[in-house]
Amino acid sequence: MARTTFPVEVLTPEGKAWEGEVEMISTRTTVGSIGILANHAPLMAMLEPTELKLYESGSENAPNAESVRFAQGEGYLQVVDNSALLIVEDAIRPEDLDRAALESRLKEAQDGLAAAEAGSEEQNRLRREIARCETFLAVEG
Repeated sequence: MARTTFPVEVLTPEGKAWEGEVEMISTRTTVGSIGILANHAPLMAMLEPTELKLYESGSENAPNAESVRFAQGEGYLQVVDNSALLIVEDAIRPEDLDRAALESRLKEAQDGLAAAEAGSEEQNRLRREIARCETFLAVEG
């Protein structure tokens, strides 16, 4: 039996990355992983870089829902009135990720972190960039 679907919109600074009906959202907030189903209680959460999975409806012939996958950057999730809105820095399909560029950015961030002043905003920014690059490389597989 199929689950109830609900509308989801994924927005980035470049515009709409995805819009459609899903059975479930799987993402990561600053306090841990979360799965959102239809009729979820209202929620506002900060998002961490992760693999975002949007599970579309299965059919009677294929009861397991197909998932749309993205490398998701930092952002926000809002769930209200049986709909979800994700506003994220990045939403990149795994096949569109550039491994060489991510590895280069990771190395630059790691090198910069070694030289950054302890407790500085630059050190915090570089740690976030390292986490983002490592996450995106894992999503790219």
